[in-house]
Order: sequence, then C-alpha cells, then structure tokens
Amino acid sequence: METNETPATGFENLDLSDEILRAVQKMNFTRITPVQEKTIPVMMEGHDVIAIAPTGTGKTCAFGIPMLEYISLTDTRIQELVLAPTRELAVQIGDELRRLAAFIPEVRIAVLYGGQSISKQLTQLSKKPQIIVATPGRMLDHMHRGTARLNAVHTLVIDEADEMLKMGFVKDVCRIIEAVPPARQFVMFSATTNQDVMTISWKYQHDPIEITIEATKENKPQITQYVIPTTRETKYEDLLYLLDSDEFGRIMIFTNTKDMARRLSERLNKAGYDTDALHGDIPQKKRDQVMAGFRRGKFPILVCTDVAARGIDVDDVEAVINYDLPNENEYYLHRIGRTGRARKHGVAFTLLTFTESVRLDEILKYMGSQPTYLKFDDMRVLRREDGAAFFDKI
Repeated sequence: METNETPATGFENLDLSDEILRAVQKMNFTRITPVQEKTIPVMMEGHDVIAIAPTGTGKTCAFGIPMLEYISLTDTRIQELVLAPTRELAVQIGDELRRLAAFIPEVRIAVLYGGQSISKQLTQLSKKPQIIVATPGRMLDHMHRGTARLNAVHTLVIDEADEMLKMGFVKDVCRIIEAVPPARQFVMFSATTNQDVMTISWKYQHDPIEITIEATKENKPQITQYVIPTTRETKYEDLLYLLDSDEFGRIMIFTNTKDMARRLSERLNKAGYDTDALHGDIPQKKRDQVMAGFRRGKFPILVCTDVAARGIDVDDVEAVINYDLPNENEYYLHRIGRTGRARKHGVAFTLLTFTESVRLDEILKYMGSQPTYLKFDDMRVLRREDGAAFFDKI
C-alpha cells in the first residue's frame, strides 16, 4: 500500500521497512532522537548494547524498532523479551510496541506482570506471542509453570536496568538471562550507571557497544523548577493557590506516603477538585484504571506516591507539585521528569518546609541546578524574587 506521508526526519535514513515508517508517521514523531539514531543501526547489526540515556528520550522506540524489523512472523515461539522493573512501565512499553506494529498485524505481543490474573495472561500466551514484555517476578512465575519458554529468544532487552537492579531483582534477572540462548542479543538501557549494571554487562554481554546520550539542551526535558517556602499549617492552602491559578490543565502531586496520598486526594475531592490517587495499596486493576483515566483526561489532578514517579509516560503533564520533598535524590529527578516530556515545557513546584531545607540542598547539588524561589506576601499573592506577581508572568 502506497502512502504520500513523509516519515519523521532521520528515520528515513535507517533502511527501515515501510510498515515501521508508516507507524512512526502515525505516532506523529517529528524527528529522530539521539538515542534512537545511535541505537537502531547498532541493534539491527546484531550487537549487544549498553545505553545510558536520560528518561523521556525515546528509548522504547530505540529498541522496539529493531525488534520488529527482524522478527520472524512465521515463528510462533517467543523471540523477543523485554524486562521492565514496574507493572506501569511494562504496560507502557507494550502499548508503545503495539503502536509501532500497527501495520504489521501478524505481530502478537503479551504483557505479563504481577497483580494481573494468571488466567488472563495464559489467554495471551495461548495466542503464541512473538514478543513478551514482563516484570521479572511474573516472568519467572510463567517459566516455572512451563507456560512461557525462552529457548528461542534472540533479543533480550532490560529497560531501566539501574532501577530494576536497585529494587532487588538481581537474582531474578540473572535467572532469566541464563534461561535464554547464549547467542542471543542482549541490550540494556539505563538512566544511570552503577556497579550492578556494570556487573551484569560484564558477566552476560558479548563485546557490547556502549552508547551514552548526554542530557543536552536538545534532549533534556525543559523543566522550570520553583520552590515555595511554606509551613505544615499553610501547605494545603498554598497547594490550593497553585491549583486555583488555572494555569495548568494536567497536574501530578507527589507525596511521600500512601496514607498522605489517599487523604490529600480525598480532601481535594471534598473541596471540589477532580482528582484520583495512585499508591502501592491500590489493587493493580484499579491502578490501571486510574492511570488510564488520567491519560485520557477524565480528571486533571493525580495525587501519587513514588510508585508513579518512574515508568509512566503521560506526555502532556503541565505541572508537577512536590507536596512532600522526596527522601531520595533520584526520586526528585524522576518526579519532575513526569513533566516537560515530548519536547514540551514543564513546571515543577516544591512546597518546602523549614525542616526540609537541608534535604533540598542535597538534591540541588545532586541535580546540578538551581530553582527560582517564590514567596507569598502579606496579601497572599505569590511573588517572584523581583517582587512581580508570579502568575502574571508564568
């Protein structure tokens, strides 16, 4: 089938199939990202890869396109396996791969993760998928049950390897790696590098090509950071001021605890704000429904813990609010990284109490950036350091 559509700039130079180029066009990509430009040719040549790249730079397409290009549509065995650290990221990767395979109807993709019924996953597996996206624990479960065999896998991808290994999946990951054929292609993507990532690479990869994508002005999320000094007594009212500004259509509010996320969401709903909560105590089916509702714009405000800070892509989050300052430096980065995606500008606010100021200094040193400080005047108007009313100039 002929098409007059022009593929996104850069993809047309990679010797890709018409089906993939049409999918890229349908996904409204305007140009290839650096991690895609560097990774796709290397993977298509069959090399092992260890890629260090910032979040939000198009990594799923970087490994998904080569996987789809050399998949055998007549082989009903599992050929491609992607491991992700969280259920949310696994679902996201599965959705992205399906969009890339929109014009290859013979491709079957199964997404396996804990919290979803085994029977539903057995139904997926009975359709003989060539591609599996899974969390490590559920992948091992199916291996032990004999419902998923990895003896024909020729491409193994680990996404967000640093987070996965930090979460304690080292032994599970090693068992899965050792279950696939030794001659497979092994690709790892990671936002940062650490000892566990390098150990896995040294132990299991064969002469890997190292790809490092620096956070340049071109691929670094454009996020303006603001800090608002507050107190425990005024924090909620300060939050309402931001929500009432009508400057932001889609907002994520982060808390440190599940109880606070639940209570804050309930309090905002009672006050007339359309919100929902996402945290670890919510059953997986409900979590999927909440995220689907937020993506589709059914409600504009999501209150969540760090369970949602990594591995969730919602391209049009306009503002992130740290209701609580995170306990880990990396969590701050992952939280604010939910905005400013897809080359859009984002805004991140931190409501900072006095006792959290030392922690913020540590985070800013880790980030290598400086925020703009805002403060309320005696008339409860939020002002910049130069005295100008903030929402007049945002």
